[in-house]
Amino acid sequence: MKKLIIPVVLLSALALQSCDKGFEELNTDPTKTTKAFPEQFLANALMESVEYNMIRNRNLNNELMQVTVDIGDGDGKVFRYDFRRNWADYQWNGHFTNMSNYKDMYDKAVEPLNYNRAYQAVSLICQSWVYSILTDTYGDIPYSEATLGRDSLILEPKFDAQKDIYVDIFKKLDSANTLLRLSPSTEIINASADLVYAGDKAKWRKFGNSLMLRLLLRVAHKPEMAEYVEKLKNMFSAEASNYPIMTSNSDAAILRWTGIDAYLSPYSRIRVQDFRAVSLAAFFIDYLRDSQDPRIDISLYNTLYGTSGSSNNRWGIAPISGNYAGIPSGYAQGSAGEYTRQSYFYSSDQTVAVTLQTEPMTGMMMNYAEIEFIKAELALKGIISGDPKTYFYNGAKNSITLWMPGWTNDIEAHLKASDKEWNESGSFEDKMEQIHMQKYLALFLVDNQQWFEYRRTGYPKLPKGNGLRNNGEMPARMYYPVYVQSSNPRNYRAAVERQGSDDINTKVWWQKP
Repeated sequence: MKKLIIPVVLLSALALQSCDKGFEELNTDPTKTTKAFPEQFLANALMESVEYNMIRNRNLNNELMQVTVDIGDGDGKVFRYDFRRNWADYQWNGHFTNMSNYKDMYDKAVEPLNYNRAYQAVSLICQSWVYSILTDTYGDIPYSEATLGRDSLILEPKFDAQKDIYVDIFKKLDSANTLLRLSPSTEIINASADLVYAGDKAKWRKFGNSLMLRLLLRVAHKPEMAEYVEKLKNMFSAEASNYPIMTSNSDAAILRWTGIDAYLSPYSRIRVQDFRAVSLAAFFIDYLRDSQDPRIDISLYNTLYGTSGSSNNRWGIAPISGNYAGIPSGYAQGSAGEYTRQSYFYSSDQTVAVTLQTEPMTGMMMNYAEIEFIKAELALKGIISGDPKTYFYNGAKNSITLWMPGWTNDIEAHLKASDKEWNESGSFEDKMEQIHMQKYLALFLVDNQQWFEYRRTGYPKLPKGNGLRNNGEMPARMYYPVYVQSSNPRNYRAAVERQGSDDINTKVWWQKP
């Protein structure tokens, strides 16, 4: 019986081998390529990154920074600093998964047949942009060994220290700047794949260097980063021509949602009743109202854009009985019944000309006004030359005209009319507050940047309601996802030992003195 089994098994194996012969050729479409090209990764990667940022901006940043208030008495309200551990998963999972697209784009762009320095540079800029958001949200994160599970079987990546991450990001951005400078005209970026700059390499270069400025400012106070402070100074003096930065609103990094095919804003997928259910916070809308901000001026919108009616303004904000008002953030649990929704963001089912649900400009990555406010702070601190007042007004003006290009008013007269003009005789703290209040408005919709800047500077000064949890202390970071503790326990423990407990009050490296 045993002698009979062996030939049968051999015959079966040979039969299976015969069945497999030609299987791959039979199931390969000869009319389609099996090779990937750098541009094939770009559009999807950009859309995914911006989507994760937009959702977190709406649900986390806006609630922490008193742009909105999600009315209710239940637990887990962000505006009360009542954090839940499971909130950590969304941005962590999304950005780390999508990072492979940027890295694959780079790998393809260095292959001899696809060699293209422009795509290499764009990949490095986008990696730096996303990694900076991740580390500024969580602190120490997987970086040097991240996303290597597929190719190197590193399934438990180490967590790099935030300082080391920043240093390597600066190297990446420096490399990107050089690659774009050296990239000849024959190395093009496919315009249809580039949803931000439509293939304009000069603007990608400006974005990369402007991103470097944002991050250099964030760490400039750290003694161990002194050499990078010198680099920052040189970007405005000896090395200025080698590091072009944004100089107008046309340089802004914005993924504009066209609404065509797959290019739909993630806000458009939110139920309309949910989108408009959230009230605006008093801190945000009261300032816009009291400073007569043109972005919420109904009559001005109608005049500039030739529409009619009484409900149109550039930020799609609904007035209440003809006025703008908001809810105080941080009110005590159990008192939600005392508040009703005030001004809110229009939803797409309402008969208005503008709603942020379908607004193309919500894919905001970085804008020129932010650069002017960075320069204002640097000049105020004496790090660069120039008048902080000039930079302040340039920032305020371009923050408005990014959204309303037809607004031609004198910015100094505009702010003076509501006593918001530059206070030349004010203290250093007064001027920092002025700069960062206007910067706060300029960072509207820009991922978590309002929160990051508040953690760095303490500005703008947010009112504190009597219902705040966490002893009224602004959270300093997001928890690590719970599953990381079991899937990568050794490196998780090492990160906690180095950085501090996995707690929302543990300050990340650049927040510490």
